[in-house]
Amino acid sequence: MVRPRTLAAQFATLPARAILGGFAVKALVWLVELAIGRAPGWLEVLDTFGGLAVASGAAYYLFKLLALAQRRLLWKVRRKLILSYIFMGFVPALLIIAFFLLCGFLLFYNFSSYLVQSRLRALADQSRVIAQSTVLEIQRGGGQDVAALLARRQLNAAEQFPDLSMAVVATDRNCADGRGARPQPGGGAALSPQPSALSASGPWKHLPAPRAIPPWIGCTGFSGIVAYTHRKADGVDDQDTHLVARAVVFPDARRPAYAVVVDLLVNDALKQQLRRETGVEMKGVNADAGARAGDARPMIGSDGGHDDSPAPAVNGFLSGLLSPMEYRDWTTGASGTLTVTIALRVAELYDRISAAEGNAGRALGQGLLLVLFAIGALFLIIQIVALIAGLTLAKSITGSVHELFAGTERVRHGDFTHKIAVKNQDQLGELAGSFNSMTDSIEDLLLQAAEKKRLEEELRIAHEIQMSLLPQGPLMMAGLSVSALCVPAREVGGDYYDFLPLDDHRVGVLIADVSGKGTSAALYMAELKGLVLSLSEIHASPRALLIAANRIIANHLDARSFITMTYAIIDLRDRTMTYARAGHTPLICAPGPSAASRRVQILVPDGMVLGLKLDKGEMFEKLLVEETLDLHAGDLYLFFTDGISEAMNVHDDCFGEERLGQLVEDHAHLPSDELRERMLREIAAFVGEAPQHDDMTMILLKVDDEGGRE
Repeated sequence: MVRPRTLAAQFATLPARAILGGFAVKALVWLVELAIGRAPGWLEVLDTFGGLAVASGAAYYLFKLLALAQRRLLWKVRRKLILSYIFMGFVPALLIIAFFLLCGFLLFYNFSSYLVQSRLRALADQSRVIAQSTVLEIQRGGGQDVAALLARRQLNAAEQFPDLSMAVVATDRNCADGRGARPQPGGGAALSPQPSALSASGPWKHLPAPRAIPPWIGCTGFSGIVAYTHRKADGVDDQDTHLVARAVVFPDARRPAYAVVVDLLVNDALKQQLRRETGVEMKGVNADAGARAGDARPMIGSDGGHDDSPAPAVNGFLSGLLSPMEYRDWTTGASGTLTVTIALRVAELYDRISAAEGNAGRALGQGLLLVLFAIGALFLIIQIVALIAGLTLAKSITGSVHELFAGTERVRHGDFTHKIAVKNQDQLGELAGSFNSMTDSIEDLLLQAAEKKRLEEELRIAHEIQMSLLPQGPLMMAGLSVSALCVPAREVGGDYYDFLPLDDHRVGVLIADVSGKGTSAALYMAELKGLVLSLSEIHASPRALLIAANRIIANHLDARSFITMTYAIIDLRDRTMTYARAGHTPLICAPGPSAASRRVQILVPDGMVLGLKLDKGEMFEKLLVEETLDLHAGDLYLFFTDGISEAMNVHDDCFGEERLGQLVEDHAHLPSDELRERMLREIAAFVGEAPQHDDMTMILLKVDDEGGRE
């Protein structure tokens, strides 16, 4: 029952207001019509809008009702499975059966229509042949004793066509334009011989004998099926429409003086013959109400092409139970519509069209038909069995699903001791067992979650410790302006940079990258820091320090790890920088204002990575090159790891050393801190939404004037 508040809320909605307003408008229009008899035009328009408002609101509530019914009906999985099987398995099979039955029905009906059409056309052709032979006999007899001739021909055809009707009708046609008359020898307008007497023969009980040929029939004549109705003795028209095959033939002359009209009545005998020969029965013919009773109306499209007057296209012929076709009035040639009703007996029609002949062939055809019916019955039985099996399967599945639903509800309320009874040794039984195993392991999962949280906290602390290993604050040394940055891809990383004050005028600058990411790389980075701090106090040459570091650290790295590093010693008194590169990324140098060229230089001296097990130290020492550069005011040097140059966007395109060098060249005039932020913004804009895949570390070192810092 709907609560009053809910009902009031429904009436406050727009669809409810539309329905109420629409009914109010229609009631107002009804009252106006009741008062004045007929409402004005603008009120009718208003009434239409009211009806549209009611229909729109009703459609909205119908949609809501269907959605609610769907939710209530299909909430259970069992109902979903049952309906799914019915609509996906049973209903398509029924539709396929109905489709083929309909196809067979349409095939038989269209074939029966073709049979009726062909028989009616054959009857029209027979009437034309009789009319043509009659014209030839009249011409051979010189037009004498026409009545006797007609009586004789009717007597000869009485056995086959008992209702044959013939007539010779006077006409005055000019066929000299060649529309059917052949030229006569000697030239001139040849005249057909005039019969001594124009007459009619036959019963002519269906229609009065025609007294004139309508003008719309050309010199080539006419043959076709004509529709007509009887007029009873009391002057009342018969409601039934009948058919007759009519032919009109003119003599072969330029100015024919007569025409022979032959009617073959489509009577009950011909209908029974059609029934016996084809299995199709003509039940009745109906003409449109606009046609005049008693007139003969030839149907267009049934004349075998002998009518040369213009005719519209036929719109189907005996196609189906009711077959509409076009015809024209016998007198005026006006178009009309005719409908023929036929009855079909499939068994009889199948016997007529069966290719089998004789008893053996008929038995073979009947046997094949029985096999077809047996296959159809088997198909139906299989569908019924499949439906029962589907319902049983749905019950089995949904029972297990219900048990799982009840178990999850118990778990959701904190009861981890609930177990589901395993009744079947199938996948659903395995699922129930898995549920029981899941409830047993939930406590372990909670412990694992707590352990994971503890590990995350430890990684956070490790990150803070690793960041504390890096230089804290900028390098404060007269003559240098330094800015550095390290951004790990994970909580901890393998990138490392450091500033090592050697004495009052020398400082060591180090940048390194341990292969890989994560905890192992961070541990190797910490080990490298202690090693370099010790070696920097012993070796004054970058090359010597790297050789010693490689010899020591190669014994501690695993076979899959290595370290790339660049180490430089800056001497501010001699204003030089000596450095060596152990397989690290290039050093980018942007010359100061005093240089002849301000183009960026990519410095790549030879060197091999540290810690390779394949090398005992000889190859590393042989390949390592140490270079010394003069420092000038304004010179800018960029140390970086591959996480900077190989930063990738969503299309897997790298930022690249060329783009990085161009960025340094364009903005080398900026202070170190501003240039670092500018580089980070450019890299972030290039990467976009792509995740960071490697640690990013850089050192920007700018040489100040000799007198002090920038």
